[in-house]
Amino acid sequence: MSELYLKGIKETDPEVYGTLERELNRQQNQIELIASENIASLSTLNAQGSVMTNKYAEGYPGKRYYGGCEFVDQAEEIALQRVRELFNCKYANLQPHSGAQANQAVFLALLKPNDTFLGMSLASGGHLTHGAKPNISGKWFNAVQYGVKKDGNDKDLIDYDEVESLAVEHRPKIIIAGASAYPRIIDWKKFKIIADKVGAYFMVDMAHYSGLIAGKEYPNPIEFADVVTSTTHKTLRGARSAMILTNNEDIYKKINSAVFPGLQGGPLMHVMAAKAVSFGEALKPEFQEYIKKVILNAKILSETLVNRGFRIVTGGTDSHLVWLDLTPKNLTGDKAEKILEEVGIACNKNAIPYDPNPPKITSGLRFGTSAATSRGFNENDFKLVGEMISDMLDSLLLNDQESIKVAKETKNKVLDMCKNYPIYNRAF
Repeated sequence: MSELYLKGIKETDPEVYGTLERELNRQQNQIELIASENIASLSTLNAQGSVMTNKYAEGYPGKRYYGGCEFVDQAEEIALQRVRELFNCKYANLQPHSGAQANQAVFLALLKPNDTFLGMSLASGGHLTHGAKPNISGKWFNAVQYGVKKDGNDKDLIDYDEVESLAVEHRPKIIIAGASAYPRIIDWKKFKIIADKVGAYFMVDMAHYSGLIAGKEYPNPIEFADVVTSTTHKTLRGARSAMILTNNEDIYKKINSAVFPGLQGGPLMHVMAAKAVSFGEALKPEFQEYIKKVILNAKILSETLVNRGFRIVTGGTDSHLVWLDLTPKNLTGDKAEKILEEVGIACNKNAIPYDPNPPKITSGLRFGTSAATSRGFNENDFKLVGEMISDMLDSLLLNDQESIKVAKETKNKVLDMCKNYPIYNRAF
């Protein structure tokens, strides 16, 4: 056993090793612009691949249903202390495995089947778990959806008047704020006023904004929200997992019961250790400087695309997100995503508000600047990235020979940029 343990994956399982090798090569040689992804530190990766993988720890620190938990208890307590400091909150649960499960835990704690809640529609930039029909949130509850303004100077911005009108009409038990594509600052206070008016809990899903909030460049919702959920791996740059925060002790107790034993058994203690590491990183001054760069780079990318004739949904960005409307170029999101990935630029198709195309096609793209900024990409680099995106998408209007030439030149530019900012000599 000890001899096998000391061998690397390449020797013990070359088939799986090959997939890891190819994925490492992809990450090293592509420009990652998927907004929900980032590049975790080697310390975070090592903690997640640690001996805590072996440990079951059902329950909470000091109250486990298994023996031998004294050291995993310490890891969880460190993570809890750090996350409370990071977001200035009283209570936290770090055991949900994903943002979707964190949201489900809130629903289990505060709602009953068929209860009404109000969330942002997927088509307006909201998240699947905020009441979309295919999701459990849209199947088990009466999910009412608010959106964004269709016309005028405030086009594409959250329609707070509609939020209030729907809240008064439907009297939801929860009002959810937060989004997966909306690039602007959300007014948490406005939502709280509306929630209080109708006696609803105010819930914030800050999954996309949590790193920006930790870096003090985006408003912290904990001052206004009854409960806050988030992933821990997007702008926060940690392990792939989730958390639930609150300042309300009664809600905290309900959340704890909803997570365990309500939804899941043993937490992933190796992931807990990795979260503790990444929270420690986010508490350092260097993280705040990183977040400043993330937002600046997003603004540069947005401006570059606008200068090349593209339309940005909401007209710009206050975050890491850039939401591109392809309709002025008569392009679809699925085709644009594919042609960009072929030259090493990874992003995702995304519906735009009032999209004429179905979800599998879409009329937009979603970009994020977190991962490339983690590599070291600066303002000039993101201007070049914007130009390359524009060159590739405009090339679709050229003849085949010219289009192939643009693709080849762009692919070489991508590889050159990636060589300037190497990641992970070896992560396994």
